[in-house]
Amino acid sequence: MKHSDFRIGTEFFTGTGRWRCTDVGTRVITAISLEPRQMVRMRGGAHGDQADEIFVSNDPLDFVGPPYMVVEHVFDEYDLDGCYATKDEIPG
Repeated sequence: MKHSDFRIGTEFFTGTGRWRCTDVGTRVITAISLEPRQMVRMRGGAHGDQADEIFVSNDPLDFVGPPYMVVEHVFDEYDLDGCYATKDEIPG
């Protein structure tokens, strides 16, 4: 894909799965992965103790933002060569 193909909300594919564009800069785009992801939820107890819960999430609410519950990744002009409009376009 080319830089001009991206708009906020554009979904695209790479070898690692499906992505959604969250911002378009002058030379880069940022995107979030739409694949299931490992999350950590930290809970504090009444006595000051803390427990971490590790789980796999596919909750669509993780994609509501900004700010997003998932990390945004930066794709520069070199990365865009590995972005495809459909999953079928990914080289096998």
